[in-house]
Amino acid sequence: MNSEEATVAVVDVLEALDVPYMLVGSFSSNFYGIPRATEDADFVLQLERQSVSEIARRLGPQFRLDAQMSFEMVTGTTRYVLQLADTSFRIEFFLLSEDAHDQERFNRRRRVRILDRETFVPTVEDVIITKLRWSRQGQRTKDIEDVRGVVAVNGDRVQWDYVNGWCDRHDTRATLEEIRRSVPPSSTV
Repeated sequence: MNSEEATVAVVDVLEALDVPYMLVGSFSSNFYGIPRATEDADFVLQLERQSVSEIARRLGPQFRLDAQMSFEMVTGTTRYVLQLADTSFRIEFFLLSEDAHDQERFNRRRRVRILDRETFVPTVEDVIITKLRWSRQGQRTKDIEDVRGVVAVNGDRVQWDYVNGWCDRHDTRATLEEIRRSVPPSSTV
């Protein structure tokens, strides 16, 4: 099983269990921007009746659930990791937090065709906002490059007032403006 097949398997199980979710991280920035390789698939889950253990059980023995959950600092949520057997590929589940933007982006998520499946992803605006926020907290240059790629491909379709408002709240507006200036003018409006 490769990384895309593993991600599709997770989407199928989440759909079958009726778990509200969205595929985030590099898969969502690849959807809107310039694709890059990734070693994981990140999902935000709103769990009510089901548990991560039940999801892992449904996925089968090719997926190993790490017994240690961890705490994600940016939104203050819990993170679970599933390792795809015999590979370095991981599935990371982040539980939907009470963070204002985490709630907003989850409510705004949209269903798109990705990996040959109808799958929930954040809006283009929320990908930009989240990637900027993660880059600020984790000093991750790949997140900046992801934002640059999303702006280059979709800059003329972005609701900039919405993005600017959240970037002002997260203190990432200067980084956003620097990225926008670095993208050729024909790519953005």
